[in-house]
Amino acid sequence: MKPLRMMKLAALTLPLMLVACGTQKKAVKETTTTPTTMKAQQFLQKVNDNAQYAKFITSKVKFSVEVGNQQLTLTGNLKMKRDDVIRLQLMAFGFVEAGRLEFTKDYVLIMDRINKQFIKANYNQLDFMRNSGLNFYSLQSLFWNELFQPGKSKVTDELLNNYQTDLIGEDAIISMESDKLSYRWLADKEGALLKMANIMYEDKIRGNYQLNWDYEDFKASGKKKFPFTHSILFNTPTKTVKMGMTLNYLGNDDEWETRTEISGKYREVTVDEILRRFMAL
Repeated sequence: MKPLRMMKLAALTLPLMLVACGTQKKAVKETTTTPTTMKAQQFLQKVNDNAQYAKFITSKVKFSVEVGNQQLTLTGNLKMKRDDVIRLQLMAFGFVEAGRLEFTKDYVLIMDRINKQFIKANYNQLDFMRNSGLNFYSLQSLFWNELFQPGKSKVTDELLNNYQTDLIGEDAIISMESDKLSYRWLADKEGALLKMANIMYEDKIRGNYQLNWDYEDFKASGKKKFPFTHSILFNTPTKTVKMGMTLNYLGNDDEWETRTEISGKYREVTVDEILRRFMAL
């Protein structure tokens, strides 16, 4: 792991350790009206206000994936419609669509265009999504660089009270915990922009799952800013998957079909089968 990422993760972890015991949690609750807490809530509101206004976000992208000692880099297209769909089309040789990832409110679709294979599943069929309480809206927030709350379609002003915010140094730590789950965000205090999201599911029997999403290279999108570089690290008890996505520009194209029709020529397979095919490209 790179030193910078280790420092970021350490920054995320330390304040949570400091507020772990019951007496400290009680102290936080009893000081909800102090100037310090009011300042933290104002900052949290600013983070939430940084959400994009756009209904559509589209871009050409460079996409990379690494599983074990296998690496793959492709170009592609990112197309997103708020509250409806996230689509990532991956191109081979720059002009042939090799694969497609499509996330809607009801299902996840992964297509291998070259070998005519696919997997289509609802979120409860995917271990990490089910265990972490994530749904389409949570995933959308990760792609759109926004806060989220599991099971909710958006973060309202009232829901902001569910977060713990620690203003330390140049950054702020935003966190929320529930049972075996912890959700953490790292934001810069100056611009209130999210630089990292981290989700941890801890299970002593089945093992731990962790998703870490880094954001860099923020550029103007109207009056807002949007990260053009996304680095994603997904750890499971059996494997580690690293993904990278770099946007070329930020567009708002709305002339595209928001659902993919699956031809009868395609065969349904497992995720591992599709991954093996992709990595062989």
